[in-house]
Amino acid sequence: MKAVFIKGHNAVSVDEVKVPDLASAGDVLVKMRACGLCGSDLEKIYGEYSMASGRLGHEPAGEVVSSGKSVKGFACGDRVFIHHHVACYSCHYCLHGDYTMCPAYQTSNISPCGLAEHFLVPEWNVLRGGLIKLPDNVSFDEASLVEPLACCIKAWKKCSFQKGDDVVILGAGPTGLMHVLLALAFGAGKIFVIDINDFRLDFAKKYGVHVFNPISDHDFANNIKLETGGRGADICIIATGNMKALLQSFDLTRRGGKIMLFGVPPKGSQMSYDISKLYSSEHSLIPSYAASEIETNQALKLIAEARLDIGSLITHRFHISKAAEAVKCAYEANDAMKVIITTD
Repeated sequence: MKAVFIKGHNAVSVDEVKVPDLASAGDVLVKMRACGLCGSDLEKIYGEYSMASGRLGHEPAGEVVSSGKSVKGFACGDRVFIHHHVACYSCHYCLHGDYTMCPAYQTSNISPCGLAEHFLVPEWNVLRGGLIKLPDNVSFDEASLVEPLACCIKAWKKCSFQKGDDVVILGAGPTGLMHVLLALAFGAGKIFVIDINDFRLDFAKKYGVHVFNPISDHDFANNIKLETGGRGADICIIATGNMKALLQSFDLTRRGGKIMLFGVPPKGSQMSYDISKLYSSEHSLIPSYAASEIETNQALKLIAEARLDIGSLITHRFHISKAAEAVKCAYEANDAMKVIITTD
C-alpha cells in the first residue's frame, strides 16, 4: 500500500509499505478515503514543529476493512472518523479537563499515519472513543474536516465567548476560516479577518466579514478600533504561527479581552513584549492545543446538522499518489484553501 512520509527538509515521498497487521484483538484496520492536510503537517515538512510526532495526516476518515475478535460496535464497511491521539480520561490532567496534556495523548497514534491507504487504529484508541461512526449525511470529505473543527471548538470554549462579541482572526487559512464559520454560528458581533494572502482574503469575503491586508491597509488597527467603538476586539484569535501576528494582537484587543494562541509557533519562536502592558490591560493570553473526543463529537454534530457550510472550504483534492503535489499546493496557497488527499 501507499503511505506518505517526510523525506528530509521540504520534501515528502510516497512509499510502498506493508498493510499493517492487527496487533491485538481490539485493533481495527481502516481504509483511508479522505484526509486533510493540516498546517501542522506543513510545519513538520517545511518548518520546525515543536511537538514530538513527525507522522503526517491526522484528519482521516475512511471505512473499516477488518477488526480484532474483541471489537464491539464496528463492522466491515462502517464509515468512520478516526482521532489519532486519545487521552486516558483517568489521570490527574484528564480529571482536571486537560485531556490534551495527558501523557497518553501523545503516545497514542494510528499506524503508520493518516496519509496512508490503510492504517491501524489501536485498541487503546478504539476503547476510548477514537473511532467514531459517521452519520449517513456526512461525506468522507466533510469528515476529514472534523478534527481541525474540533480544535477550533476547543479554542472557543477556552475564550469564554459571549454572543455579540467582536472577533479578530489573524490568518485566513483553513482553520482561520473555520473560526469565521464558528463566529457566525455562535452569533458574534463584528468579525475581522487579517492576512497577507489576497486569494484567502477574497475567499473570506464571501462570508460577509471585514478583511484587511496589512501590506496595503496600513491603518487596519485603527480601523478595527473605530469599528468596535474605540475598544478593540473582545476576542483575538491567532490562526497562524507567525509571531508578528501575536504581537499585533495586543493592539487589536480591548482591555480585559482574550487573545487565543491557536496557530502552531515554530520551535524556538520568541518575542519581546513589555509585560507591564499585559498586566495593566489585563489581556488574557490563552494557548489551545489540539482537541479531545468531546470536541470531536461536537464538531461532527455541527457538520451533521448542517450548521456550518464546512465543505465550502475544500478547494483541492489529490490522489495519495500525488501527495507531493498536494503538499506543495497547500504550502504555497496561491489558489488553495483546504487541500485533502484521497484514495479514490
